[in-house]
Amino acid sequence: MKVLVIVAHPDDEVLGCGGMISRLVEEGNDVFIAILGEGITSRHFNRRDAGKKQVGELKEKAKEAAKLLGAKELLLFDFPDNSFDTIPLLEVVKKVEEITHKVKPEILFTHSKCDLNIDHLITHRAVLTATRPLASCPVKEIYTFEVPSSTEWAFGEFGVYNPDFFVNIEKTIETKIKVIEVYDSEVRKYPHPRSPKAIKTIARKWGNVVGIEYAETFTTIRRIL
Repeated sequence: MKVLVIVAHPDDEVLGCGGMISRLVEEGNDVFIAILGEGITSRHFNRRDAGKKQVGELKEKAKEAAKLLGAKELLLFDFPDNSFDTIPLLEVVKKVEEITHKVKPEILFTHSKCDLNIDHLITHRAVLTATRPLASCPVKEIYTFEVPSSTEWAFGEFGVYNPDFFVNIEKTIETKIKVIEVYDSEVRKYPHPRSPKAIKTIARKWGNVVGIEYAETFTTIRRIL
């Protein structure tokens, strides 16, 4: 199968579904990762203070993470960090259309509509718009995932994240932890949700819900058989 993961920022792909990506690759599937935003400039009072060096360094980390996960290809773009709402939605939609036209995935994973982060919400909306179920659309399945420190910190104000699809990542949880640590500038100390210990705890919690040790969770948007 061809699987496409579309996220807003570098590290979202690992936080949301790093264990599943690794598992799908091990099972012989081709996984493509598209990261729409540069992911760092909003941390500065003046975006230009981030400089090309910092943006470039984060992109290199994304490339290393994709390699460790075994992704077939990584596609990087430069929408402004935490400011997707400052550009026309149509521009984001067209970029997603361009990506899906190139990859032609059968299955697509992206952000939940329940997230606090505005870039996540716009990515979600753009994906659904760009992959409308026309006869020409190759995407037959769409799923959304949670991102620690964005989904739960919305406290249900944008909808309750209620997963209906659980993926066993018992064999790939350590890969997920190893890869998230590549993003050393994004990782935080426990008990922050983006700490390695918390990420593992979240996977264990969802695993316990369905009787396994570790799981990643998803909500089904649509599935055509």
